[in-house]
Amino acid sequence: MENTEPFSSSTAPLTWHDFLERMRQPSAAEFVRAIKTFIVSFSNTPPDPETDSASVQQFFANMEASFRAHPLWSTGSEEELDSAGEGLEKYIMTKLFPRVFASHQDDIKQDEKLHEKMSLVQQFIKPEHLDIQPTYQNESSWLLAQKELQKINIYKAPRDKLVCILSCCKVISNLLFNASVANSENPPGADEFLPVLIYVTIKANPPQLHSNLLYIQRYRQESRLVGEAAYFFTNMLSAEAFITNMDGKAISMDETEFEKNMESAQSLLYGLSTDYSTGQSIGQSISENSEATEKEVSSVKKNPSVSDLESKGASMLVKDENGMEEFRNFPYLYSEAGDLTVGDVEDLLDGYKELVLKYVSLAKGLEDK
Repeated sequence: MENTEPFSSSTAPLTWHDFLERMRQPSAAEFVRAIKTFIVSFSNTPPDPETDSASVQQFFANMEASFRAHPLWSTGSEEELDSAGEGLEKYIMTKLFPRVFASHQDDIKQDEKLHEKMSLVQQFIKPEHLDIQPTYQNESSWLLAQKELQKINIYKAPRDKLVCILSCCKVISNLLFNASVANSENPPGADEFLPVLIYVTIKANPPQLHSNLLYIQRYRQESRLVGEAAYFFTNMLSAEAFITNMDGKAISMDETEFEKNMESAQSLLYGLSTDYSTGQSIGQSISENSEATEKEVSSVKKNPSVSDLESKGASMLVKDENGMEEFRNFPYLYSEAGDLTVGDVEDLLDGYKELVLKYVSLAKGLEDK
């Protein structure tokens, strides 16, 4: 049975397939026509984020009311009705994704600005800069939270993107709680959670984070963005705002030191080397010794990290209409805990070991370049 909790499988396969199967029933022909008409009509109007959001939300509400009164669902459970709403959202937003995601130039610019800032800040920020207590510092375990957040660009449906955020937050929350228990301290609250989320977000640096958050706000069904999901999503919005406005004061650092660190990070990332003791840049020294300068630039150019490659690949998957086909060789990706049997454990363990070996080998190979 489909688990409709927010931390269930982000692809929600049973919900999705149940919705498609019911839409194939002859009695659902009216719904099919309404959905197709809405998609065509919506796609033929000029993009306007606020109007688009209101239009989609109203269509969701009208359709769900119609589902409730239709024989296909009228005798069903609330869970089945909820699954129908989830299936509708996934179908509609997958079709409309190219039209509504990052459709405004201001959003695109903000994405680029935020991604660049996180790329720079992650070169020098440390947990203590965000006043994260030593008790809760666990960067190796935070990697799992980063990986969950970096999955956000693989998906197109708002729910699927939201689950990536919720999974990231849940990992952090569990780690903080376990740390408090191990050290016999009071359970951590928002003051402990948010700084870690900010740090994890900076380190993960998923592309188009701003647009992803706006997309969830605008197109996740309002009736479902409540409770724990709303709480963690609000924290992610707070993390984005903090990073956007981050300066030296915000991270307990002298402003001059902060600016110097940002400039140094720019030099590292963009292949520019600046001698702060003399104020002389590579650009100035080219006229004096071009051969030496080329060698210096080459030495400081940064190879792409594993995270950079992952982010690039995730963006490519989103743009590729057949991108999800890449996952066809991973049979357990769409499974939930209740779907597995004891006989699956050996396959999962072998797959895990193979994945770890490939990942570590890739990381080492990049370090050697």
